[in-house]
Amino acid sequence: MPMPVIFIWGVALFLGVIALIFFAIFIKFIGLWIRAFASGAHVSVPSLLGMWLRKVNASVIVDSRIMAVKAGLGISTNDLETHYLAGGNIVRVVQALIAANKANIALSFQKATAIDLAGRDVLDAVQTSVKPKVIDCPDPTKGPPTVAAVAMDGIQLKAKARVTVRTNINTLIGGATEETIIARVGEGIVTTIGSAESHKKVLENPDSISKVVLSRGLDAGTAFEILSIDIADVDVGENIGAQLQTTQAEADKNIAQARAEERRAMAQAREQEMRAQVVEMRARVVQAEAEVPKAIAEAFRSGNLGIMDYYRMKNIMADTDMRQSISGVETKKEDKNT
Repeated sequence: MPMPVIFIWGVALFLGVIALIFFAIFIKFIGLWIRAFASGAHVSVPSLLGMWLRKVNASVIVDSRIMAVKAGLGISTNDLETHYLAGGNIVRVVQALIAANKANIALSFQKATAIDLAGRDVLDAVQTSVKPKVIDCPDPTKGPPTVAAVAMDGIQLKAKARVTVRTNINTLIGGATEETIIARVGEGIVTTIGSAESHKKVLENPDSISKVVLSRGLDAGTAFEILSIDIADVDVGENIGAQLQTTQAEADKNIAQARAEERRAMAQAREQEMRAQVVEMRARVVQAEAEVPKAIAEAFRSGNLGIMDYYRMKNIMADTDMRQSISGVETKKEDKNT
């Protein structure tokens, strides 16, 4: 086959492949293009092709643009693609913008996408702005069902509150969540009950708790605006004051017993010391008595003591021993008679 013919067939084959590619693309995107065109939200075929090349879900972009145009929102395809590529939820953002527009809430596309990228549910935030929701304080799914506090008279009260909040779109980015609201309201309940002179006053006027807590501006720095705080229930708990007094009395008793035991141990130690001193003194007496015979012998040798003087001394000592012996026997008899 001549070279010109081969070249012609090659060009024809190349053009055929190109035509098939364009036909496949046309078949792939013709449905989306027709749907967008029929809805008045025109999206060009090159834009659809670019979405395919950038791995963007063209169906989601087209459906979101159709919703926006039908609601009267001028959101471009490029803005929707940008948010999609950033990892945002295009459908929720558009639905939130439509809901905010119908409710006359000032919410721009930039702010809505920022809220969505921050991890907040922008549609739920708009719905909460329109229809306030009620938060239980404390959250029964995450701990005790009531907030326990002790009044000044020592009686414990257990309270449960219901907080009605509305989302504040302006502070939604960077604002604290529901957990902060619950913590602050619980702290306010504890403070109010703790400052009450008697638990009876709190039971008589439970609305005093909500008034005090609401006046403290607990929604500052949060993503919500507190509309009302209602005390759902107040129950009487334990007598904490009496328990503390009992515990203190028991501790004082233990301290007193410990001190008495310490004094008894010191007295016993002192008694042992005195006994030791008595034994020591007796030893000294025995030692001194042992010196007496030596002194007598020395007196004999020096002539200061005669034999008659010695016998008179012995008689006196014998007489003294006899008297002591008689006195001891009489004392024993008297003790037996008694």
